[in-house]
Amino acid sequence: MNLEENMEFAFAVAPADETRLKGPLAEQLLSFREFGNATQCMETNARTFSGASIEVPTYVNEFCTARQRAASSVPGISYRACGKPQLPRFFIERLTEPGDIVYDPFMGRGTTVIEAALLGRVPYGCDINPLSLFLTRPRLNPPTFSEVAARLKAIDFTAADEFPEDLVVFYHPETLKEICSLKKYLLKRKAERALDGVDEWIWMVGLNRLTGHSPGFFSVYTLPPNQATSVKAQKRINERRAQTPPRRNVPGLIGRKSRQLLSDCTQTIRQSLSQVSDQTRLLTERAAATPEIPDNSISLVVTSPPFLNVVDYAGDNWLRCWFIGTEPASVDITIARKLEEWQQAMTDVFRELFRVLRPGSHVAFEVGEIRGGEIKLEEAVLPCGVDAGLQPAVVLINDQIFTKTANCWGVDNNSKGTNTNRIVVFQKSS
Repeated sequence: MNLEENMEFAFAVAPADETRLKGPLAEQLLSFREFGNATQCMETNARTFSGASIEVPTYVNEFCTARQRAASSVPGISYRACGKPQLPRFFIERLTEPGDIVYDPFMGRGTTVIEAALLGRVPYGCDINPLSLFLTRPRLNPPTFSEVAARLKAIDFTAADEFPEDLVVFYHPETLKEICSLKKYLLKRKAERALDGVDEWIWMVGLNRLTGHSPGFFSVYTLPPNQATSVKAQKRINERRAQTPPRRNVPGLIGRKSRQLLSDCTQTIRQSLSQVSDQTRLLTERAAATPEIPDNSISLVVTSPPFLNVVDYAGDNWLRCWFIGTEPASVDITIARKLEEWQQAMTDVFRELFRVLRPGSHVAFEVGEIRGGEIKLEEAVLPCGVDAGLQPAVVLINDQIFTKTANCWGVDNNSKGTNTNRIVVFQKSS
């Protein structure tokens, strides 16, 4: 699957029967054979902040894989450090029932939130990055293609009131004028409280088409669409490749992409999403302080937090922040540069999760091994959850081979970055 294909998001129907997926999680992991491999059993050892020993049963297998996409595709858009939708689905199906609330305190592109809605669960999400809301909310209430096409015809793509000269390293001048016109229209609609679901969809697709590596994007050849390089770096790319930004048709590309993305959105899917839409709650704030979420209300948390200074989210998203009218410096993303700082930030989040979780409910907290395996964050996160009052249940290690998406960032198997999904599962005592 190439990067363009990996950008697609279609829609999947919830399985009709989840009864086979119920039972104690540890037993399910131990007996898992879905992809032909036996589960390996081991133990993860860590220590609490006071020095007490923590020993957690650990299960290693290929529990979920991109090969599952051949059977069902799910909403997914490109986002730096994004996870596969099969991972939250794995836990949602096993640890919740339809109608339960599933929450992601680090929502990102909304993978967990969308999966929860498709499976008939009530989705809650939170992210300090305002882009997260732009990328997630439109997919919970997708418009029809005819609605998108009609709206694109109604927008004046010649009405720009700004022209940032430095962006011509990315865009043909006429393309840039169309982008600026669209930005003006959307911000005006937002200010007038007239923004609707069709506008939000167009904004989302526009955000995702801003920069990329093929004619399907507004820009000249640049980095993949989940990261924006700097103006200076783009000048060097242009010089090295002897390229100039070609003319792109902004409404045409948005329309073409929308037709493609909405082609699998059946009436059944729309009904499934609409059943939980009124109960959905999406927040733009810090995960450690979410007073809008009631005590003892969440049935499952599935999340992947920011890792140790691995990704510069603000730097990656400066151009998208410009397109939504937000200063990237104003987004207070957690970027811990020391392990102790990261652990303190995660402990604060776990305390808030303990408050909102129902007794007996679980947290599936995906971490990774970083710095070439020098730091295994599952060992670092265990004392954080314990300090907050949660009980370690299991550690699940989803052993896998990287896709091209990972390889395009220079991340090779068993070399650098995260070469396994490592999920620490906690439980709140009943």
